[in-house]
Amino acid sequence: MARKSAASKTASKVTNLVGLSTEELSRELQKRQRGLPALYSKLAKAEAKVKRIMTAIQSLGGGVDRAVAASGRRKGSVVGRKRPKNDMNLVESLAKVLKGKTMGVTEVTQAVQVAGYKTSAANFRTIVNQALIRSDAFKKVSRGQYTATGK
Repeated sequence: MARKSAASKTASKVTNLVGLSTEELSRELQKRQRGLPALYSKLAKAEAKVKRIMTAIQSLGGGVDRAVAASGRRKGSVVGRKRPKNDMNLVESLAKVLKGKTMGVTEVTQAVQVAGYKTSAANFRTIVNQALIRSDAFKKVSRGQYTATGK
């Protein structure tokens, strides 16, 4: 049975160590251990980022459950976090902003928020894009450009 070359082992990121010689196992272990400093660096940066976020939350009067901070898993919730209330739903707000105009998705996203639509979504642009595509209240004029149909 032919053995794989060292290059093909590296390329396929050896995960199945069965059948490797002691020397090959030793080399694999050394290779993996050389990656530890980079992982420790990533961990330190992530911990610093979490600390900055927790400080920002606390400065705004929010509280963070210790379990969230310690394990990264959600065992509690952020105190005081509520879903924003809007007078109109998203489609109605988009129709109002787009009435008589043609805009791109990013422009519409910004315009609807300037008009008073509140959201806590990290991916609000994507949500707006989906609403524009799915609703009959909008017409695609050209790539990425939409207008209200008046329906």
